[in-house]
Formats: sequence, structure tokens, C-alpha cells
Amino acid sequence: MKQALDALDRGVEPDRPVLRDAVRALLTELSRRAPGRSVEVRIPPFGAIQCVVGPRHTRGTPPNVVETDPVTWVLVATERVSWADAQRDGRLRASGIRTDLSEYLPLYPPDGAE
Repeated sequence: MKQALDALDRGVEPDRPVLRDAVRALLTELSRRAPGRSVEVRIPPFGAIQCVVGPRHTRGTPPNVVETDPVTWVLVATERVSWADAQRDGRLRASGIRTDLSEYLPLYPPDGAE
């Protein structure tokens, strides 16, 4: 995670394996903090999870979907870019009434640990 954040803080995109690992670690932390299956969070091509308590989705297109690219996800999940700004800029797409995940952010460091 630190390598990905260091690269982004310098204004460069992290190496693909570093970015992949950071995305997956942040998705894992989100699923831990917001257990449930009512929102699908998609960060192609590295991962997707379901999270947030509420009605479980089982068929077809989920009613609550968040999708963004890997770099934006890392920036938003660590609050280097706000949820609202990323959504306003079109870098993050969120549809459905449960998709504002800002109350769970930042996801890193987990529980305030360094």
C-alpha cells in the first residue's frame, strides 16, 4: 500500500502489481468495515466486492453500484480525493441510494494503524 501511495503522491501511476495489491487491500478493508451485500463496488480489472448492510441483490444488474478506475479508487479510499469531487468529476460513478461510501473513508491506514 505504501508504495502505491508514495507513487501517487509523487504524481506517477504505481506499477501494475503494486496498484493491484493496493486496490485489493482497500476493497478488503471496505468489506470488513461495511459488511453486507447491498452495494457492489467494482474496480476493474482488479476486483469487485459486495458490501453495506441492506437488501441483498441476487439477480440481474445490482441496484446499488459504485465503479471507478484503480487510481481513482486508491485516491478516494485514502481521501486524497474526496468522494464528492471524484463523483462530480465523473471519475467515480455511483448509482443507487446506498452508494455514498464516504462514511467508511479513509480506508487506509486500517483503524488508524500505520
